Amino acid sequence: MRCPFCAAEETKVIDSRLVAEGDQVRRRRECLGCSERFTTYESAELLMPRVIKHNGVRQPFDGDKLRSGILRALEKRPVSIEKIEAVISQIKTAIQATGEREIKSMVIGERVMEQLRKLDHVAFVRFASVYRDFQDLNEFRAEIDRLSQESQTEDND
Repeated sequence: MRCPFCAAEETKVIDSRLVAEGDQVRRRRECLGCSERFTTYESAELLMPRVIKHNGVRQPFDGDKLRSGILRALEKRPVSIEKIEAVISQIKTAIQATGEREIKSMVIGERVMEQLRKLDHVAFVRFASVYRDFQDLNEFRAEIDRLSQESQTEDND
């Protein structure tokens, strides 16, 4: 770390502490050249990948869009805001964990459906109907039948 006072490159860390809910490290440093002290803040640079839409357009990941889609599906459902925030966090973490610079919107949609299926079946069907563009009642019925079969299989295990 370069000293902001004399531009010397040699400094030593005197104290380190976690700040900002553990997302940053605050370091007190001392310049070995001029003995001045200064503070630096370090945080991990975790970039969200760009999203590749169905039509091939690439755009930055939008966490607000993810949140609004999930909230719309869960509207008037008995799910706590803590659970909703946990789901959003899990999806974002999973997307970051891929390490990819770009991700298809289809992958994000599938992750959302996977989480909603575990959280609330009604919200899952709502989201799936828009995401998969259901055209008639038969598509709704098929999805609901699939959910029912999964529930019965889980109950039998």
